[in-house]
Amino acid sequence: VQLVESGGGLVKPGESLTLSCAGSGFLFRAAPMDWYRQAPGQEREFVAHISNTGGTKRYVDSVKGRFTISRDNERDTMYLQMDRLQPNDTAVYYCKVGTNWGKGTLVTVSD
Repeated sequence: VQLVESGGGLVKPGESLTLSCAGSGFLFRAAPMDWYRQAPGQEREFVAHISNTGGTKRYVDSVKGRFTISRDNERDTMYLQMDRLQPNDTAVYYCKVGTNWGKGTLVTVSD
C-alpha cells in the first residue's frame, strides 16, 4: 500500500488549498479513506472521512462548512478542498486507509 499526499504549501488566512492523496497497492474503489492532521506539538487528529463510493462523508466540527472531502475512483485519488483557511489549520496533513498512512504534506496558514 502506498499513499502519497501533495498540494500543501504556505497560504494566507482566508485563502484556499486543495490536497490530493494518490493511492496504490490496494483496491482503491473499495476502500473508505480518511484525512488526518497533526499540528506542531499536538496529537494527530481526525479531519474527514469518505466512504468507498463517496456517498458518506464526515468531518471534525472545526472544519465543517470549510473543508470538502472527495474522491475520484477512476484516478485512485482522494482530495481535501480547504477553504477559508485559518492559522490553526496549520499542520501536516495525512491520508489514511486501513492502518496505512502517507508521509504527509505540510500546510502553513500565516500572514
